[in-house]
Amino acid sequence: MHNLKIAFFGTSNFSVFCLDEIKNLGILPSLIITSPDKPVGRKLILQPNPVKTWAIQNKINFLTPVKLDSETIYSLQSTAYDLFLVASYGKIIPKAVINLPKYQTLNIHPSLLPKYRGPSPLQAQILNGDKEVGISIMLIDEQVDHGSLVAQEKIILENILNFGELEKKLATEGAKLFVKILPDWVEGKIKTQEQNHNQATFTKKVEKMDGELDIINGDPYKNYLKFLAYSDWPGTFFFVEKKHNLSGHQNDTLPLANGRERLRVIIKNSKYTDGKFIITKILPEGKKEMNYADFLRGLK
Repeated sequence: MHNLKIAFFGTSNFSVFCLDEIKNLGILPSLIITSPDKPVGRKLILQPNPVKTWAIQNKINFLTPVKLDSETIYSLQSTAYDLFLVASYGKIIPKAVINLPKYQTLNIHPSLLPKYRGPSPLQAQILNGDKEVGISIMLIDEQVDHGSLVAQEKIILENILNFGELEKKLATEGAKLFVKILPDWVEGKIKTQEQNHNQATFTKKVEKMDGELDIINGDPYKNYLKFLAYSDWPGTFFFVEKKHNLSGHQNDTLPLANGRERLRVIIKNSKYTDGKFIITKILPEGKKEMNYADFLRGLK
């Protein structure tokens, strides 16, 4: 199995966790296909994504096409690849690419398909408070997370994990499952199973404003699950109204549903205890991180 020529498609930290694990288990891809550098920060300096950085550190050839066009396909055709492996690539892979390798194109997906198709399965499982999660390895087709299943593994969690913890756990377990089934897959011993498309559920792209919490009237447990689900991005936050005192300085008041001029307060740490969502650390916009209790005392 270690002599197989594998091209890996991925972009995110989930992809890197997969790469780390398959490397630990003795498999290195011959080529990595990932997204182009993106402008970051106020100065919009181009920065590589984590997968490109991993490829450079591990001295593996990589491609960063804007799209998988005829030029990219020609480049992939120049080498006889045995298998393509996809893990959080973030783009639809055309049929002309899917059909290139000898042993087809497999995908590591962090849910028990057909549940949680789409761009945010990790966040969706956390938001729903799922303690039975899992990994699916499927054949890629031209629809989103629609292909036939090759293998699945259920994982029972003792506690609900935050995004980063769940991402690493499912990526690592997915990579282990891939390496485990690879010999049988190559030898044609695995029979795929079509998904029950009638039972499919779909996730949506996470937007920045999804992280806004109503800490006064919102459900405490749902607020906590949002804190866990959006811990990587966009984070969770609430707003306070700005008021000017007689000296011309601004004082923060209690959170309002609809402030006139509002200050964003980012929640840096919280817990859920005795049915209550308890905020412990915050970062008010333009200020330093502080204890929430100190912030509240400053409002009195």
